[in-house]
Amino acid sequence: MSENLNSNNIENDEFNLNNEDRQYKDLITRLKEIKSTIALLEKTIFK
Repeated sequence: MSENLNSNNIENDEFNLNNEDRQYKDLITRLKEIKSTIALLEKTIFK
């Protein structure tokens, strides 16, 4: 019984890490998009 609980905890931990990894990558992607948008706006404003 204890082995089964440990196995489930490990799987849940791996899922949480994968989920956090995915969220981190999504955040980085969104920040890059925001950076590009700001750069474009700066070019438009200071033209």
